[in-house]
Amino acid sequence: MGVTKEQVESSLKAKLNPSHLEVIDTSGGCGASFEVQIVSEQFEGKRLLERHRMVNSALEEEMKQIHALSVKKAVTPEQWKQQQDSNKSNPAA
Repeated sequence: MGVTKEQVESSLKAKLNPSHLEVIDTSGGCGASFEVQIVSEQFEGKRLLERHRMVNSALEEEMKQIHALSVKKAVTPEQWKQQQDSNKSNPAA
């Protein structure tokens, strides 16, 4: 058995203290592939590459069993708020 969605969530919550976290198992349940959206104050002042490295580092143990990790968003709370406000004012047609 691979890594569970709950294990990924638990590690990210413990190490990055996100205000928003969404983990999707894209492997069909075998725990080999995940998509992540994460909002954390710890990303403040960091470039995108540094943020992705922080996520990978937080999942160091899990990455031994995960084959694919897609970090869809790694943003600060302020960036998240701006994106949410933008989505509300420009809803998809």
